[in-house]
Amino acid sequence: MTRHDKRRVAIVGVAVLLILAAVAVWAANRPGAYGGSRNGCITVTLPSTTGGALIHQCGSGARAACRRAYAGTDKVSRLTRPQCRLAGLIPARPASAAG
Repeated sequence: MTRHDKRRVAIVGVAVLLILAAVAVWAANRPGAYGGSRNGCITVTLPSTTGGALIHQCGSGARAACRRAYAGTDKVSRLTRPQCRLAGLIPARPASAAG
């Protein structure tokens, strides 16, 4: 390999590293279309056998998921409740007994 060829390989290698670094920075700053839980939408990451499962719901689906989360005691419920609070979906207060 000539000196010119070595220089060309080095330039291509540096360019590839710069592209990978730019993609890593972009991925860290823009996590995806779903984003975080807010404004009536929840995004919950749950552990699964394949590494992780993402649940994203808005509107009536999010309200139903949060009702189940506040009523349940399982692991999924415990992971969902904080996201419901971030989305502004808090449990309804029980009706007080008249008396």
